[in-house]
Parts: sequence; C-alpha cells; structure tokens
Amino acid sequence: MSGKLMRGAVTLAVLLGGWQALVWLTGLPRYLLPGPLAVADAMRRQAPLLMQHGATTLMEILLGLVLGVALGSVSALLLARFRTARRWLMPLLVVSQAVPVFALAPLLVLWLGYGMASKIAMAVLVIYFPVTTALFDGLRRTDPGWLDLARTMGATPAATLWTIRLPAALPAFWSGVRVAAAVAPIGAVIGEWVGSSSGLGYLMLHANARMQIDLLFAAVLVLGLFAVALYAAVDALARRALPWQPDTQPADDPVG
Repeated sequence: MSGKLMRGAVTLAVLLGGWQALVWLTGLPRYLLPGPLAVADAMRRQAPLLMQHGATTLMEILLGLVLGVALGSVSALLLARFRTARRWLMPLLVVSQAVPVFALAPLLVLWLGYGMASKIAMAVLVIYFPVTTALFDGLRRTDPGWLDLARTMGATPAATLWTIRLPAALPAFWSGVRVAAAVAPIGAVIGEWVGSSSGLGYLMLHANARMQIDLLFAAVLVLGLFAVALYAAVDALARRALPWQPDTQPADDPVG
C-alpha cells in the first residue's frame, strides 16, 4: 500500500473511531446520531435499496457532468475567439452566478418534470460556471511569446486558438473539471430534494421523515463515495491527458 493510501486509511480510521467514541461517551440516541457501526449495519441491510436509488443519482451526476463540461468548454472557446461573444455572454455568466442555483431548482422541476431531466439540468448549472471560467482564464493567459511567434509565422486567429492557446489552457481546464466533479453531486441532490420519485436525495428525505437516521447517514456516505470516486477518476484522467506536466512539490516538503 502506498504512503498516500496508508495515510488516508489511518485518517479515516481515526475519524470513524472518534465518531463511535462520541456516540458511546455521550449516549446520544440512535435517532439523533447513529454510530458508524449502526450506519454500516444499515448499509448492509438496505444495500438493494441504496443501490437502486444510488444508480439513479449516479446517472444524473454523470450526465450532468458530461453536458456541463461540454457546454462550459464551448462557451469558453466562444468567449476566447469572438469579441462579440465576450460582450454578450460574459454579463450573462456574471448574472447567472448572482442568482442562487437553489432558487432555480423548483422552476426546473416545474418546467422539466420530476424525472431525471430536471436533476441533470440542475447539475449542469452547478458545473457550467467553474468549467467556463477555468478554461477561459487559461485561454487568455497564454504565454505572449508563443502568440508573437504564431503571428510572425502568419497563423490565423483560429489556428492560434486550436494549436497554441487551447493546449496551453488544458491545465486550467482540468482544474475546472476537477471542481466540477466535486460539486456535480450537489446539483443532482438539490433537484431530488425539491421533487423526485427516486435517487439518494429522495431516499434521504424519506429516511429523515421516518426517523431512519442510520439509513440517512448511509445514503450520505454513498453519495460521498460517489463524489470521491468521481474526483479520483477525473484526476487520473487529467494526469493521463497532461503527461508533460507532472506533479511537483517543494524540495523542503518532508512528505513523500
């Protein structure tokens, strides 16, 4: 086991041990704070139910992530390529962040229904801005020397965008995708809380109403596992897409 995995396992064990000790020492009732042993038992007993609702939420997250990244990438390219797009789209981007996405969830459910469409749209809204801003920021911060060289060689603006500015912006783009992967579950669950017939958010609400707090914690844990796995997958994909940019750390950092 690598050092990173070992440290993660030790940290997780300490947190779970502290959580269980808190439950034992305070004697909190199970309907207020179940211990990790009770949550693990609920996950074992309700595994089919968690898998059923988890599959729905996972599909919403993945579709929202793919559509949000695609839409954000296209918007960033338009902003970088056309001045008119910057004049019209940039104010819309700023205004879109002034309106809390939580407030839009009831409208999306009203317009798109209680199915997956409204949850996917909610995830797209959460993902869209970080991807767009990250890629656009990377596109406009290209090394000026490279751009001067491209102009000297007679490259067209479109060729400069695709062959120089876009490859140079890939690190910023993947940073935005990492953020998107971390927040994608938020959009899907918010949509399920507002109105749905399946999904982990739906299961959380019903478990809370029935005082099945151990099941509620189990659903939260499954959602957290989805987020961690998705972030790890995106991070691994980014490392493969950017082989020329290995991870570095300060020479005086003792962590190896």
